[in-house]
Amino acid sequence: MQNKNTEDLEWFAACNVGDVPDNGGVCVKYGEEQIALFHFTRRKEWYATQNLCPHRQQMALSRGMLGSENGEPKIACPFHKRTFSLNTGECLNAEECSIKTYPVKLEGDKILIGIQQEVFA
Repeated sequence: MQNKNTEDLEWFAACNVGDVPDNGGVCVKYGEEQIALFHFTRRKEWYATQNLCPHRQQMALSRGMLGSENGEPKIACPFHKRTFSLNTGECLNAEECSIKTYPVKLEGDKILIGIQQEVFA
């Protein structure tokens, strides 16, 4: 889970822990936004990013492959192999794009994602 300022966020219940595969992801819809939610079990961490791969504008990141590069957790687009930091959203193998990331927290069996309300207004 990311260490972001969470004071100005609205948290929504995305799904239950058991809904997300180990070392995999799912797509969660919030309003019109698609959010990729990942359970990186090898690291015992949860991450959320936009689902849209900015390289070719495809909703694909939730089906990507999780991994690490120099200790940095990352997601690789299943189609284009662009890799993005799950902490910062920075593209790790190209400079032309990046992705949004969202903080994640657990409350019991529920996974919550924090969003800034003005982004989705």
